[in-house]
Amino acid sequence: MAAGLTVVVDYGLCNIDSMVRALEECGATEVERARDPRTLERADRIVLPGVGNFAAAMRNLQNIGLCETIRYCSAERKVPFLGACLGMQLMAQTGTEGANGAPVEGLGLVAGEVVRLERQSEDERIPHIGWNEVLQTNGCPMFRDLPQSVDFYFVHSYRMRLRDPGNEVGRTPYCGGFSSAIALTDRPVFGTQFHPEKSQKNGFRLLRNFLAV
Repeated sequence: MAAGLTVVVDYGLCNIDSMVRALEECGATEVERARDPRTLERADRIVLPGVGNFAAAMRNLQNIGLCETIRYCSAERKVPFLGACLGMQLMAQTGTEGANGAPVEGLGLVAGEVVRLERQSEDERIPHIGWNEVLQTNGCPMFRDLPQSVDFYFVHSYRMRLRDPGNEVGRTPYCGGFSSAIALTDRPVFGTQFHPEKSQKNGFRLLRNFLAV
């Protein structure tokens, strides 16, 4: 069991019920949906899920007043943090989705930008939807007890372009290859481009590993 308060950030764009249920099933003893900065400040771990576009999500986070709180909890309190799908993309410095190609400021938890996937063959489709493999590229506690290559469930049209390749801990060979899992080296901050809450036993193993950090 994972004691303490696990906060799932609700910024009004996605259905977060599946993430809440998955965390509870994986052993989180107290899970709370929240859009109040004061709740995040009490969190023992924070999960930022996501479905939607980058610009709208950042606008909502800004309007609710959560951006600075997330940055503070990550950098100063070093609260374990997991961004999933759009939640991982929001961790970047900038993104262009939903802004007519103009850069929009992200949370800036990791150095990088979010760019559109580009097909490398006629067989590849965008959005990238369905199961695909994630190859571990750097030892990370999120992947403990999982094979070096394992399948997870994806739904996305954009990807993270990292400035520091050392932040990549998982890579998926699609559209030329992209970073599908990231981790910082100086604090417990993680991201997955895939949906762990929709990835059955592999995703639940990863969530249990995050809860144990």
